[in-house]
Amino acid sequence: MNTTPTGKDYVGSDELYAGVQRTMRLCAELNTGYHTEAEVRDYLRDITGSDVDDTVRVFPPFNINYGLTTRFGRDSFVNFGCTFLAIGGITIEEGAFIGPHCVLATEYHPEEPAQRHSLLTKPITIGRNAWLGADVKVLAGVTVGENAIVAAGSVVTKDVPPDTVVAGSPARVIRPIKRNDTINS
Repeated sequence: MNTTPTGKDYVGSDELYAGVQRTMRLCAELNTGYHTEAEVRDYLRDITGSDVDDTVRVFPPFNINYGLTTRFGRDSFVNFGCTFLAIGGITIEEGAFIGPHCVLATEYHPEEPAQRHSLLTKPITIGRNAWLGADVKVLAGVTVGENAIVAAGSVVTKDVPPDTVVAGSPARVIRPIKRNDTINS
């Protein structure tokens, strides 16, 4: 089997395909009907094969293609309609917020047409207390730094420094995070 630049080549992998099918089945069950927050976390535990803290909140519908490489930190939140292409690994750190309809895509294909059926992966990390606005797209290999904010509708193609606000397509640093001692009304 050939390896990709990320060290993984999943084309034709029966093990991966079985994992994807298992995850799709669990997501279909999760996204059918109403489930309490506790029931959603139980589904997430099954999907990820890991402990999911009781402070984690995910609002269905939630779509993920391969859960065994995904981790949710304490007090993290994922809003409605998010999609995780997670074969490369997704880490949502403690206190991170992910707005509605965000896409986190750890997977991509080579540009070369003859190799395009190969699947390449790079992990994504959403840092502690980071916030992704609605409809953000985060591409393979990106780390969104601690406390960073990604403005709604942005496409994140490279790492986001901690304590910054980024916006646009591709996302660019707009300014540092504003810090106040009190909450403004």
